[in-house]
Amino acid sequence: MKPVRLPAAATLALPRWAIYALFLLYILPGLIGREPWKSDDAASFGIMWTMAQGGVQDWLWPNIAGLPMPDEGPLAFWLGAACIKLFGWLMGDVLAARVSTIMVFLLGVLSLWYVTFALGRRQDAQPLKLAFGGQPAPDDFGRTLADAASLIYLGCLGLLVQSHVTTAEPLQVALLSLLLYRSVRYMELPSVRNAALIGLALGLMVLARGWLAPAFLVLALLLCSQFLAMPAGRTLGHLAVSAGVGALATMPWLLPAVLSHGDAQLGAWMQWNYAQIALPTPQSLGYFLRVGVWFFWPAWPFAAWAVYAWRRQRRVLHIVVPVTFTGMATLLALCHPAPEQGQLLLLLPPLAIMAAFGLLTMKRGAINAIDWFSVMVLTLCAATLWLFWSAMLTGWPAKAAHNALKLVPGFNPEFRAPAVLVAFCATIGWFMLVHWRLSRQPAVLWRAVVLSSGGLILVWILAMTLFLPAANYSKSYATVARQAAAVVPPGTGCVETNVAPAQRASFVYFGKLPFGKPGQQCQMLLLQDNIRMDDSAELAPAYRAPHWQQLWEGRRASDRQERFRLYRRAQ
Repeated sequence: MKPVRLPAAATLALPRWAIYALFLLYILPGLIGREPWKSDDAASFGIMWTMAQGGVQDWLWPNIAGLPMPDEGPLAFWLGAACIKLFGWLMGDVLAARVSTIMVFLLGVLSLWYVTFALGRRQDAQPLKLAFGGQPAPDDFGRTLADAASLIYLGCLGLLVQSHVTTAEPLQVALLSLLLYRSVRYMELPSVRNAALIGLALGLMVLARGWLAPAFLVLALLLCSQFLAMPAGRTLGHLAVSAGVGALATMPWLLPAVLSHGDAQLGAWMQWNYAQIALPTPQSLGYFLRVGVWFFWPAWPFAAWAVYAWRRQRRVLHIVVPVTFTGMATLLALCHPAPEQGQLLLLLPPLAIMAAFGLLTMKRGAINAIDWFSVMVLTLCAATLWLFWSAMLTGWPAKAAHNALKLVPGFNPEFRAPAVLVAFCATIGWFMLVHWRLSRQPAVLWRAVVLSSGGLILVWILAMTLFLPAANYSKSYATVARQAAAVVPPGTGCVETNVAPAQRASFVYFGKLPFGKPGQQCQMLLLQDNIRMDDSAELAPAYRAPHWQQLWEGRRASDRQERFRLYRRAQ
């Protein structure tokens, strides 16, 4: 027997304008006014900017001002570079590149909505009929589940920062949501057309971040078909079609790239793919459990309850698909030799779908407990952010001001009226949402997660308005790049450097330094090192005086160890 009894009153869908506004409130803060930060965010922007400023060769093989970047794939960078080409003149290159981030996010969350809707309106997912009628219509039930899954997805802590960076991981997880939708459509109606669309999604995933994850997901599709007792011969034939279409989708990149660059770049890309998998270790398991507890919150408790509540309906599509994809994504994460948060993103879409079905059987007491937990914790977080921001400006409370400013030594906080107005409006909106939820006690299914997602959005808006200048000051290389550029003599042909990709991207964009290709001898040298290291250990003999003359030394004010030095070759 199905574990669900639900009246029609519990399936009122969110207004479309409200859910789209929620999507925009989630994704826009953190994109507007934020400089490329150190690490992968700046490096990915550097690849996009190099493509937009360069030629065909730069589009075929990603690089940062001549430094090859054979990892991942070019699709995310193509999107960012295209947006720079289209919108850079209007909004600046940095914000233009993030238009692609918005599009990727919307692709992922809308695909998640539609796959949950498709699963929720199926007959085997419908709640039991009530004795006197009044159960929801299938489409209403599906829309409510889709709204709940979207809210759970937005409320996941692990998605928050990752969805706002210009890297390939957000595109990969968005394409996984698209693949889930195409897979459900195929299992509802097995056909060559649906198999080909699955293959297109797989091919785009290869272009986004390599072939390893798509290969694991093909196995997930095969397992789903077996659990659902689909004819094995037909399924294998359709999967062959999917693999063929996926391979064809990668040819417009791989074929010209190999013809123009030979096998070296392809070999480096393949080697990166091979390096993404190894046997699971206790370290990878420990990382998964330690980080996953908060990364997948609040999806994982609901998802775990869904597996228990629907345990007697093991062969229904809305359980088989998310459970299988979650299991395969978990295996992929455990097999990664260097665990990282980007690998965990692939679990979020199937977990959000499972969590939506788990909401159906949650007791009212459990839902109320989740509401109160969200209200207390997130309101406390918001109040803490306001307190520390006020302390930074006024110096009171003194201890809070000291603790906040010691994280950004040398930073001079200023009152910015537009940012404060946005933060204040978001805070008022939060209290209105809490009042609506607690005073009206709505019976709708998604009531259990609206406060979790709304509160997380509030905290993010506060962080990306009140503390954005401090974050830019701490994490951006813009200032130090401009300082170095002011010292470079006019007419300099090229600059040798050992800086990492993120720093290289920042120096070439903000400072317009003409970096040479790796191995090229230049008249100038930009050296990145640690201030605690001795020059005899850091500088090779060929780079020491009298061969080189130091022109400049600098560092970010917020970093007391990292150092940059600019040298000119002695005549």
